[in-house]
Amino acid sequence: MTLAVPLSPGAVALAKETLATKSKSFALASHLLPPAHRDEMAVLYAWCRHVDDAIDLAPRAERPAALARLRAELDDVYAGAPGSPILSAFADLVRARRIPRAYPEELLAGMEMDVLRARYLTLADLELYCFRVAGVVGLMACHVLGVSEPGALRNAAHLGIAMQLTNVCRDVEEDLADGRVYLPSEMLGVSLDRAPAEGSPARTAVQRTVATLLTLADRYYRSADRGLPALGLRPALGIRVARHVYAAIGAILRRRAFDPFRGRAFVPLLHKLALVLLAVVLTLAELPARLLRRRAIVTPDRVLGFPHDVLPV
Repeated sequence: MTLAVPLSPGAVALAKETLATKSKSFALASHLLPPAHRDEMAVLYAWCRHVDDAIDLAPRAERPAALARLRAELDDVYAGAPGSPILSAFADLVRARRIPRAYPEELLAGMEMDVLRARYLTLADLELYCFRVAGVVGLMACHVLGVSEPGALRNAAHLGIAMQLTNVCRDVEEDLADGRVYLPSEMLGVSLDRAPAEGSPARTAVQRTVATLLTLADRYYRSADRGLPALGLRPALGIRVARHVYAAIGAILRRRAFDPFRGRAFVPLLHKLALVLLAVVLTLAELPARLLRRRAIVTPDRVLGFPHDVLPV
C-alpha cells in the first residue's frame, strides 16, 4: 500500500468543492475511492479543471495569454515554487507520485490546440486532441493510484480518450456556440457554422458522425475495462463507476438517434445509482482473476507517448 501524500487540508477542501460543483459524475465515483486516493484525485481534477477553465472562460482574444500563464504556472509547479493553494497541492502531488512533466505538458498542448484551431480535419487530429486533454489525465491518475503494468497504462489512456469522445458527441451544440467544431470535417462532409435544421443533410451528417465516434468510444471503453484488474479493488470500483456513467451519456445519444441538438444529455441520479450497483457486481466478479493476478503497486516509470504507445485501440 502506498503512503498518502501530505496535502494541505485547505487545498483538499477547495479541490473537493471544485469536484463537487464541476462534475457530479466524477464526484460520485470519487466517494468510492479510499480516502487518501480520494483527496489526491480531487487535487488532480482541480488542477485539470483550473487549466480547462483558464482557456474556456477567457475571451477568445485573451486565450493565448491565458495559455502562457498556465505554462508559467507549470514551470513554478515543477520548480517547487507554486502560487495558489491548488497549484501548491498539485506540486506536492507531482513530486510525491513522480508524475512526469511530459503529461501535464501534453495537456497544455491540448489546450493550445483549442486556442489555435476551431476545426478538426481528420479523426487522427481528434484522437490526438483527446489523448492530450483526457488520455494523459488517465496516465497521471495511474501515478496517483499506483498502477505499474505497461498494458494497464495504455488502458488508462484509452479510458480518457473514450470519455473525451463522449464529451465531443454530447457537446456539439455548446461547442458550436463557442465557434468550435470537434467533429472531423472529413467525416462530416459538410460545413457546420450553426445548428442545422432537423431533417436537413447537415443534421443527418452530424448524426452519422456522432454515431461513428460513439462506436469508436465504445472500443476505447472496452480496452479500458481490460486494465481495471490492475487497480486495487476500491480504486477499480470508483473508476468503473465513472466509466459507466460516461458511457451512459453515449447510450442516451443513441436513443436520440445520435442527435446532439435535442438538449444536453445527462444521466439522472437513479440511473447513476443503478450504475454503481452494476460496477459493484462487475468488480466482485473479477475477484477470482484478481487472486491469480500478480499486481505490482509502484510508481510507473514508463512515459507513454501518442500515437505509438496508444494506437491502435
